[in-house]
Amino acid sequence: MVTIRLARAGSKKRPFYHVVVSDSKRPRDGAFIERLGFLNPVAAGQEAPYKLDLERSKRWIEKGAQPSERVAKLIRDAERAQQQSVAQ
Repeated sequence: MVTIRLARAGSKKRPFYHVVVSDSKRPRDGAFIERLGFLNPVAAGQEAPYKLDLERSKRWIEKGAQPSERVAKLIRDAERAQQQSVAQ
């Protein structure tokens, strides 16, 4: 099964995650099919806390990819932010 999940990067005590599409049987930080964005939980100041390609993520979900709980929340947040920016 294909999943959309987070792959950890960054250094010790400074986590950084890539949102990736990968085979569920692969290791968390192993080979992936496509990188869709990133999550920076320790973003400060003007740094972006996350970035996500919504079109590609929707396409993968339509093809049957299953997002993890955290990635599903990121997708919902990104969609809300996009709708608010369009409404303004």
